[in-house]
Parts: sequence; C-alpha cells; structure tokens
Amino acid sequence: MTTNRISLTELESGTPFARRHIGPDHEAQAKMLAQVGFGSLDELTATAVPDVIKSAEALGLPQARTEAEVLAELRGLADRNQVLSSMIGLGYYGTFTPTVILRNVMENPAWYTAYTPYQPEISQGRLEALLNFQTMVAELTGLPTSGASLLDEGTAAAEAMALSRRVGKVKQGVFLVDADCLPQTIAVIETRAEPTGVEVVVADLSAGIPAEVAERGVFGVLLQYPGASGAVRDPRAVIEQAHELGAIVTVAADLLALTLLASPGELGADIAVGTTQRFGVPMGFGGPHAGFMAVRDQFARSLPGRLVGVSVDADGSKAYRLALQTREQHIRREKATSNICTAQVLLAVMAGMYAVYHGPEGLRTIARRTHRYAAILAEGLRAGGVEIVHGAYFDTLTARVPGRAAEVVAAAREAGVNLRQVDADLVGIACDETTGRAELAGVWGAFGVQGDIEQLDAAVAEALPQTLLRGDDYLSHPVFHQYRSETAMLRYLRTLADKDYALDRGMIPLGSCTMKLNATTEMEPVTWPAFGQLHPFAPADQAEGYLTLIQELEERLAVVTGYDKVSLQPNAGSQGELAGLLAVRAYHRANGDEQRTVCLIPSSAHGTNAASAVMAGMKVVVVKTGEDGEVDADDLHAKIDKHRDELAVLMVTYPSTHGVFEEHITQICATVHEAGGQVYVDGANLNALVGLAEPGKFGGDVSHLNLHKTFCIPHGGGGPGVGPVGVRAHLAPYLPNHPLQPAAGPETGVGPISAAPWGSAGILPISWAYVRLMGGEGLKRATQVAVLSANYIAKRLEAHYPVLYTGPGGLVAHECIIDVRPLTKATGVSIDDVAKRLIDYGFHAPTMSFPVAGTLMIEPTESEDLDELDRFCDAMIAIRAEIEKVGSGEWDKDDNPLRNAPHTAAALGGDWAHPYTREEAVFPAGVDAAEKYWPPVRRIDGAFGDRNLVCSCPPLDEYDS
Repeated sequence: MTTNRISLTELESGTPFARRHIGPDHEAQAKMLAQVGFGSLDELTATAVPDVIKSAEALGLPQARTEAEVLAELRGLADRNQVLSSMIGLGYYGTFTPTVILRNVMENPAWYTAYTPYQPEISQGRLEALLNFQTMVAELTGLPTSGASLLDEGTAAAEAMALSRRVGKVKQGVFLVDADCLPQTIAVIETRAEPTGVEVVVADLSAGIPAEVAERGVFGVLLQYPGASGAVRDPRAVIEQAHELGAIVTVAADLLALTLLASPGELGADIAVGTTQRFGVPMGFGGPHAGFMAVRDQFARSLPGRLVGVSVDADGSKAYRLALQTREQHIRREKATSNICTAQVLLAVMAGMYAVYHGPEGLRTIARRTHRYAAILAEGLRAGGVEIVHGAYFDTLTARVPGRAAEVVAAAREAGVNLRQVDADLVGIACDETTGRAELAGVWGAFGVQGDIEQLDAAVAEALPQTLLRGDDYLSHPVFHQYRSETAMLRYLRTLADKDYALDRGMIPLGSCTMKLNATTEMEPVTWPAFGQLHPFAPADQAEGYLTLIQELEERLAVVTGYDKVSLQPNAGSQGELAGLLAVRAYHRANGDEQRTVCLIPSSAHGTNAASAVMAGMKVVVVKTGEDGEVDADDLHAKIDKHRDELAVLMVTYPSTHGVFEEHITQICATVHEAGGQVYVDGANLNALVGLAEPGKFGGDVSHLNLHKTFCIPHGGGGPGVGPVGVRAHLAPYLPNHPLQPAAGPETGVGPISAAPWGSAGILPISWAYVRLMGGEGLKRATQVAVLSANYIAKRLEAHYPVLYTGPGGLVAHECIIDVRPLTKATGVSIDDVAKRLIDYGFHAPTMSFPVAGTLMIEPTESEDLDELDRFCDAMIAIRAEIEKVGSGEWDKDDNPLRNAPHTAAALGGDWAHPYTREEAVFPAGVDAAEKYWPPVRRIDGAFGDRNLVCSCPPLDEYDS
C-alpha cells in the first residue's frame, strides 16, 4: 500500500480556520454557483460588485493562523497584562461571577448567540431573565419601572439628562451635576449636552443648590449616591429644593449599596441610573456591562431603550414581549426618544441571575462584608494618623496625605494593590466583593501604618448614617428565593435556555443583522482573568497586552475599511454613529462652517441614523428612495442644491438597506463633496464588502462598523455590541477621547462617547481573533460566500415570492428582500402569519417589514451550510403552498395553520376544533419530529401588553389567575 507524500510543512499547517467558519464547502459552493449561474466566486462577485468601488489590492493583513496558534498568541498578550487587586473604584469593582452563571450563561451559546427578542414567542427564556433584571433594579432603586438595560452608567446618566429635558416642566435652564459624580459620567454628559444646546453646570451640592444657579433655571439635577469620593450624604434636602425649582432629579446609585441604604425612590428621586457591573460581571477593562435606568410611573412611556412587558398569548396564558416598541428608532427616526436601539442583554441576564442566585440575604451579606472591610481599613488608617475625609461611607474612602499621594499609590502598587490618586494630597480606596485581609494589610503598609484586623473588627462601628439605613423589603418575589443550590440554579438556567431559539439550534436569517458563527476559539479568551479582571483606569503599563491588542485591531479594521484611523470606544453601533457625526460637526466648526448642520438621510436608512443626527445637533432632511431601491438621484441633487451652504453630511448605507450594490455610489459621494459636505457610510452591511471594496476609498469620510455583525462578536440576545468608528485623516483629530486615559483618543477629540476609554474592551479579543484566524484571503472568501448564499436563496425563492430589488447582473448583495404584499392582498395572509409559521418549521423569521412594510429581508451569512440553506428555502416554499390553500378556500381564512401559528405542544391536547390536522400544525413538511423545536407560548397579543403595562415580576396572585 502506498500513500501520497505530504510534506511536514503541510501537515503542520492544520485545517485553515476559514473552512470551519464558512459553512458551504467547495462541493456545495459549486452547486450553489450553478444555481445562480456562475462558474466561480470571483466571477460572481465581479458581476455583483460595481467596478468603480472594487479594491485594487488584496487586504494587507497578517497571514491567517491556526486556532491553536491564535490562542497561543492571545495567551502571550494576556500574559503582558498585570492583574493587581483593584481598589480604584469609580464605578468598576472586583466581583465573583458564580461559576454556574459563568459556565451556563456567559460561556453558553444558547444564551450568547440569540438575537434581540423581536420574535417574543421564541424568546421567552431571555425575556423572563430580563424581567428578573428589571424587577431587581426597580426594587433596589425604589422606582416602579426599569428598562431592560442601557449601555453603561455614563451614557445612562446622559439619557436621564435628555429624559429630564423632555418630560420636565422647565424647558430652558441648565442641567446641574453634583461635583461628586463619577468623572467619566460628567465627561460623557458634557459630550452629549453640547451639540443639543444644553448647558451643564458642575457644582458642589453638599450644601444645596447655589442661589446663582437656581436663578438661571434648572431642568434637571444629577446626584451620585454614594459619591465618587465615597461620601454618603442625605440627598433629600437637595431633591426637595430641586423639585421646588421644577427640576427632574436623577440619582446615580450603586446597587450593592442600595441593599443597605435607603432607595432613591424613597428619598424622592424621579430617575435612578447606574451600572450592574458589580453583580457578577467582570470589569473587562471597562465593559461590556449592563447600565440601568428606573423611573417613576409617569415617565415609563418615555423611558429610552428597551422595556420587557407582560402580556398574554392566544390562549390567554402569560407571555413576555418587548413593550412600547413604537419608541424604536426604525419607526420614529428623528423623533425617537434616543438613538439607543439595543441593550446589554447578556450582561443584564448575568446580573439578574446573580441576584436570583444570592437572593436579598446574600446580597446584603456581600454588601455588609464589603462595608465592614472599608470600616476596618478606615479605622486602621485613622489609628496610624491618616485623615479619612468623610465620616459616612459605604465602600470607598478618601484619605488625605498632604504631598504624599503619589508615594502612597506607588507603594500600594508594589504591594500588589491599585489605588486611585485623586490629586497630590488625596488617595481614593475602594473595597468590593473580592477584598480580603491581604488587601487591607497591603494598603496599611503603603500608608506606613499597621493594623490588627481582629482587634479593629471588635471595636469599629459601622459608618453608614442611621437616617439613611434601608428599612423596606426588596426582592421578595419567589424567583429570588428558590434557586439557592447549584442544582436548582443549573436547572432554572437550562429551562429558560430551552425556551429560546438561538444559533445553536438553527439559522437566524435576519437581514441587516448578520447572525453568523461566533467561534469558540474567538470566545474563549473573553473569560480569561488577564482580560476579564483588569480595571479600565489601571495604569497603562499594567495593560500592555490589552493596549497592543486594541492597537492591532484598530489598525486591521482601518486596513479592511480603507480609513486612516479607527476608534474602538463606541460600545454600540448607534454610539459609533454619534461619534462619527460629532467628528463631522467638529471638523466643520474647526473650518469656520458652523452653519453646516443639515444631514441628508435616504428614507430607507437605518432608523438610528436620524436619531443620532438629531443628538449630534443636526437637522435631518430626508432623501427619497427610487422604485429600484436606490437613492433617488434627482431628489438627492435637489436637496443638495437647496441646502448647499448648510450641508454637513450625507448618511448612506452601502450596500443599500435594500440589499443591493448601488452603482452610482461614487458619483453620489463626489456630488456631496463638491457641495462641501462629508459622506457617512453606515457600516451595518459591511459583511458584503470586506475584501472586495473599502468605504474609505470609494468616497466615504467616516463609517461605524458593527463588530457584533461582521466581526463575530455575538449578539447576546440583544447585546453586547461594539460600534467602532473609522475616519479619513482629516476627521481623525475629532475622534472620541477620555479624561482619565490620554491614550484613548486625540487631545482635540470630541470627548468620551462611552464611560470607559475603550468601551467594551472585554470582548475585543473576539474580533481580533476572527481577523487573525481568517487573514485577508479568508475574510474575502467569507464575503464572497455571503453574497453567494444570498443569491442562492433569491434564486430558489424567486418563483414563489417576488425578490423586490436587485443590482448589477440581476444580483443581490449579501441579503435579499422578498415581497409578501401581493399574497397578503390576495389571501389575507399577513407578514406576521408567515413569520410565526416559520417557528413551526423550526426557524427564526427574517427581518420583518424593514426597510419595506410587508416584506421579509433575508441574510443567510457565510456560516450556514447548504443543508440549512435548503431547509430554509424548503420551508418558505412549503409556506407558499400553504398560503395557496388559504387563497383557494381549502383552508379557512381565519382558522388555518398560518393564522394560528405558532403551535405549542400544549395546543395539541384536548379537543381539536381546527379544520386542519394536528400533524399539519406541528409537523409540516420537512420537520423532523425527533428534532422539533417547541415554542413555549402561542402568538402574543402585543396591544394588550402595551395597554396593560407590567414590567416587573407580577405578584403571585396574578400568576395564579
């Protein structure tokens, strides 16, 4: 027997990762190409992509490496980080993630590969988990309505400022911020306030609102509780004074402290904001973390972001859904309440489950232990002659050591502890869940004092004001009491996960959302301590590995997009939009063109575009979209001529939101530039361009990217995301920066967009690894297969459903839109009926009614193999045949499998009164009974949920009823 000789070099190379990432193999690609009518991927994309935008050269990226090599390289980067005991505080704290939550939520693809719960019938698990989160926040803050999470504490406070201006009685005046608020929060608020004409006044409010400020009018007040300095002050007098002025009061609160301290709601606050990071979510060099906002009842319908509500399904059973979706940006556009179109679902689930696992007693114990360490630490310092500035505190001390602050911080670092140097005389010290006796000894040593923990523990009193101690119960719902054992918690998490549909079950063909493989190799480093346990304000020389990874990812994203500079700070696509538009605004102002405030946006654009433009102080002017799905050139030129002297920017998505490569994009860009404007290319559809075309070279001046789409960060059930912004050189001086980390951006930047210097840095290893694993050729091949898969689906379905838009050669880009409107008109079967019927076939529906009402936008991505693509197409073709049965009268128009979809297992029991069979209901053509996905609820009544707004765990009597 003989074998072909294979060289050692070939054997050592292993299987290229691109073969693992890309679903269709070479044989499958050949079949798909034959269906579409092309002989090769290169031939297909040569026809689909207009010549004027094609890249002339291959991507200049490092050669692809194997999974083992990339993990080794990441280990090397991680080893260059130094993880000291962090006692820096400022909103970021050490925490212990319960391992049952770490393994079964954070590291579990059933949770991290799910999409936003827009199809609530197949999202009941994560919706219940988010309801737990909302209940936790609402009860700890003492305010009845909490959202399903915001991006971080700084941006939550900025959203509270906007909310205060929108709902308050005072429409002018200033936004007043207490000087003891977190410095990064103040900076984010100032960044967000200036473009919209809001004046922010920062003042010491410990003695009340200064008379000179009150005289000017105050529409909102922000207080920190406890303060950044650690001080715990009674805010009731300031809150009462603010209310007398007609102001809305926001309290930025520490949830762990609220287990012991009176709640903001009890103290009179209207809004509470903050972060849930210390509830079991690693610091991750700044994120991702779930921010929160809770409000009084009268503001519930103005709450920014997402809100989980309780409704009923078709059988009258309790069911969860996203409530008040009319606030979403795709509907309200420039009239949206904010540009937040997402949440931090995965992190909110973790934080909520931390409360479920520990319960109120466990949370109180953690808080008491944290406070006890702070009290013992303070008394030991006092005994050694060190002044502690504040007598009342929770976990954070400010110590006065005249002229010695730098020396003390350096000594503590030698002892393995990071402290915060406030100024030359003051040192900040924060205790947390991970603080132990060793940390206390190290801090005492750094100050040059000694302390006996046992002796001090016996003598030291608590340092919380008696008048502010919490007296009410919280987290009384059974969910916070019945999962104490790991067995019970494990099964609860499994029960919830089993209710949901995520990528670990099957295809999620969402147009514009790019639900692709989130490879295990990419995900693994996220939970390594060297990446997860680093404080965002740790000294830069302790983060050499992180900073190298960040720099390399920025540079490689610049190569991919053709831009000169990239900032990774924006922690969502909407925030990347805002950062890019602020850069454009700053550029025009620097050139003396302050009148350039008009932002042209095609009517088909993503809804966040318009909302972001308004937040950036711009006036939105809508450009029509033609019947072919492209920007209406005549209307565009007319709008440019009309607003030539005021034109700031054109925002355009490419490929277009309609899923086609517009052939005139370079002409459009040139026309805008000739008029003195800039071009913003929305990067939501970058998965159709990587390796084929570069926005920064075919006319774009600025783009945001969605790392949770094109670059494999998982959607996490609705977050986290990362939305970096790329710019050409002339806009680079105006990228985001950060007051606590000079390396995070240019000195001339617009200020921070996110609370942390590099936003959600903790998940950047995912995209770094993806680019490193794929290399330039692999990235290009992924794009080509994504385009092939979309065209394959379009070809298979075009005989059954009209494909609404095509581009060059009759081809689509990476997604296609199929039109259901003619069928609805002829048969009464709605787009909702088709989407819910797909659940019975075992699929998540494509994007519904965006950008065109009554249509489905399908994006298969490159990661789905041919069998899954065919399974989806077969399901859609079978549903088309079912629609025909309704149209012909064979099935009743009001009682048929489409109108009644989805069908649950429970619906099969008892009498069956429908004119179709049980088998037709739950085992339609192609569905394997052994692999059947069973939705937990029937179709949900959205209007009922909006009329009867319930956004926390209902009381037991409601469950019984």
